[in-house]
Amino acid sequence: MEVCYQLPVLPLDRPVPKHVLSRRGAISFSSSSSLFGAPDPRQLSQRRGAISYDSSDQTALYIRMLGACVVFKQLFANVRVRSQVGFEPERRSSHPYLCIDFRTLHTRLSCGSSPADSGTEKRVHRLLSFQRYLHSSRLLRGIPQQIPLHILDEDYSGQARCMLEKVGSWNFDIFLFDKLTNGNSLITLTLHLLNQYGLVDLFQLDMVKLWRFLVLVQEDYHNDNPYHNSVHAADVTQAMYCYLQEPMLSKSLTSYDILLGLLAAATHDLDHPGVNQPFLIKTDHYLATLYRNTSVLENHHWKSAVGLLRETGLFSHLPPEDSMNMERELGSLILATDISRQNDYLSRFRTHLDQESLCLSNASHRHFVLQMALKCADICNPCRPWELSKQWSEKVTEEFFEQGDIEKKHNLQVSPLCDRETNTVGNIQIGFMTYVAEPLFGEWARFSDTRLSQTMLGHMGLNKASWGGLQPEQTVISEETEPSAGGSRSKVIPQGSRES
Repeated sequence: MEVCYQLPVLPLDRPVPKHVLSRRGAISFSSSSSLFGAPDPRQLSQRRGAISYDSSDQTALYIRMLGACVVFKQLFANVRVRSQVGFEPERRSSHPYLCIDFRTLHTRLSCGSSPADSGTEKRVHRLLSFQRYLHSSRLLRGIPQQIPLHILDEDYSGQARCMLEKVGSWNFDIFLFDKLTNGNSLITLTLHLLNQYGLVDLFQLDMVKLWRFLVLVQEDYHNDNPYHNSVHAADVTQAMYCYLQEPMLSKSLTSYDILLGLLAAATHDLDHPGVNQPFLIKTDHYLATLYRNTSVLENHHWKSAVGLLRETGLFSHLPPEDSMNMERELGSLILATDISRQNDYLSRFRTHLDQESLCLSNASHRHFVLQMALKCADICNPCRPWELSKQWSEKVTEEFFEQGDIEKKHNLQVSPLCDRETNTVGNIQIGFMTYVAEPLFGEWARFSDTRLSQTMLGHMGLNKASWGGLQPEQTVISEETEPSAGGSRSKVIPQGSRES
């Protein structure tokens, strides 16, 4: 176990929080938190990610723990206090991504291990490609460790590199890419794009810090979520890159804008729990209380991203005001993905287009266009080719239904679109395209009338017809009832929805 605190100036006379819930990923608590309130040790189970006791000025207390269970006394016995200067690079030197001797690993895997080592092996297994895993578990069983391992991944890494050469293609298959990178699509893709734009050199980013940041970001997505996982984040990042390449943006955006856009895409759903905002509200979740039932998930994604930026010190070399501005603008982009504010953004976008008042030499206008681009990237699944769009549709619907199953189990009112007995993938997707996707991408095509925009609209029309053809006996949801379901629920999991 390793625990890390960053202690900015934080009053110690604040009341003790009522409870501390264990979480996977980055969690943000209210500014009323105290450092010395002793929670129930049973509540301090395994956490993954940065936990942030956040206040209005975004100063925070960050904790990261690695291990199976934490007893409160052990927690404070391992505390190390640091100033706001940053975290030393060696902090996570024990992380499986950063220090692996694969020769020793293969010997240990092939010869068996004790129960105490099983957790480490599970964490390390995901680093191996399917081919390397087969060699380690079958072909290399009992063979001395001198067997060269560098050739085992050539096929997979070679194919991944070939795919990255066409990363700007709208037909990019993120599912295949995730398999070729052994589940590390978000890390590999984001790092490649940052390098392709020259942002690593331009902003003098430390590669060790950047790698750690991307590893932690990917870790803090819940890959047991059918939809809101790291593959979705990688898909949104790839779509964002396609939009950044559009002529209207490529000739106007600054390197700073591009860096913000890529980071926002990679972190926009960080630590998503797989349920929507109404679920958090009606179950009295502390996050709903913390953010006053407003953009609960989006605020949490933003603060989680800020937590990882500060923990890794990725921008610690920049002047404090610059890094604070970057955190604030990152939040502005992520908060724009709140589906409950869809009509506000769309109306503003439509007004700009009607009046031809968008001036991309204006920083605020460029930022607004980035917000719209991220919104499009976040819900672009209906605009992908059918083979990809169908997979995403099935995954998001399954996440809906899993929430509905939980609500039934605990005798809660089942949220709209979450009852697997009364809804189908097809009618959910047709409603979503009709009332959410088509209006948004129609306006985007007005702004950027390019081959890509027409391709997206064409795919969406074909996909909508395909879903209709797959359910000839089903009646499409009526226009009287669908706007509330499609409008507030229609982000693939309706994160900022206010419906109960």
